[in-house]
Amino acid sequence: MNRRKPLIIAGEQIRLGEIRDLQLTFSESYLGSRVAIPLRVIRGKRAGPRVFITGAIHGDELTGIGIIRELLFDQPPRLLKGTLICAPVVNIFGLERSSRYLPDRRDLNRSFPGSATGSMTSRLAHAIFTEIVRQCDYGIDFHSAAVRRINNPNVRADMTRPEVKKLARAFGCEVIVNSKGPEGSLRRTAVRHGIPTIILEAGEVWKFEPGMVAIGVRGCLNVLKSLGMIEGPVDEPLFQVAVKKTTWVRAERGGFLAFHAKPGDLVRKGQALATNYSIFGFERNLLLSPAQGMILGMTTMPAVQPGEPVYHIAVLADATYRRILKKIKEGSNEHLFQRILEDLSTNMIIQKKK
Repeated sequence: MNRRKPLIIAGEQIRLGEIRDLQLTFSESYLGSRVAIPLRVIRGKRAGPRVFITGAIHGDELTGIGIIRELLFDQPPRLLKGTLICAPVVNIFGLERSSRYLPDRRDLNRSFPGSATGSMTSRLAHAIFTEIVRQCDYGIDFHSAAVRRINNPNVRADMTRPEVKKLARAFGCEVIVNSKGPEGSLRRTAVRHGIPTIILEAGEVWKFEPGMVAIGVRGCLNVLKSLGMIEGPVDEPLFQVAVKKTTWVRAERGGFLAFHAKPGDLVRKGQALATNYSIFGFERNLLLSPAQGMILGMTTMPAVQPGEPVYHIAVLADATYRRILKKIKEGSNEHLFQRILEDLSTNMIIQKKK
């Protein structure tokens, strides 16, 4: 662990018991002004685990910004021990342009660990990885769905790694997708360097969604509690399942979709997911679920062309499906999981198949 090494970020040493706001410079504007990532570092009075949390690695994905702001501004965690490094906005250029990418058109989350002498994106990746990630013991990275899509909250984690598995379970999200992540992604690279890291995929781009923020804050606090960094009971999820396989349902014909399922819904194999209509309302074809499972995400764009993704499904074994269904039926409508399902469908028309 890094707990015994001095913590130096952006050339400044942060000592135990301190709370510091820093600016990590990584580039310059056309006019020569420095471009820096805002950081808040919170240190307990005793040494302990170091945890980083990052948002907006993709500049249009604001979910992490909302989560970290809520975590810091509402009731900031008082650490008994250890260190929390918060980077709410990593991709400054992308945020300012409402873009996933940096100005050099590269994807930051395919560029880690980066290089000090590489492209603009590579240099930013190097700064984040060197100054923050490599000085930590654990990490949580926040994401949302791509443009014109929405994700039911789910943690992505390499469950073949015991420490990553422990971290993912502790976060307390109902659904965990077992995957290593793409090459060059922050979490895959961090895990490869011995730093257990997970991501939360939740909601849509360009939004602070109350349910997504709530589940992210709950997850962060659960992790800090599990590591002994703060006091208090862990907030348990309604259920928890680790998924090994997911599948996409894609449009077969061009047209306009009437949706019959929403994120978080349990679906059976062969169940109608969406009906494709012509512009004048004639049915063209019916999209059926290829597997039994839960809707992880879906398009928010009713107009489709052949091959475009419509639904993302987490495949579930029959016993797991029945267990989750039972938990949902027994759960209170006030539970966070149930409230999130309602939030996710408020801006879309979901119709029952006649």
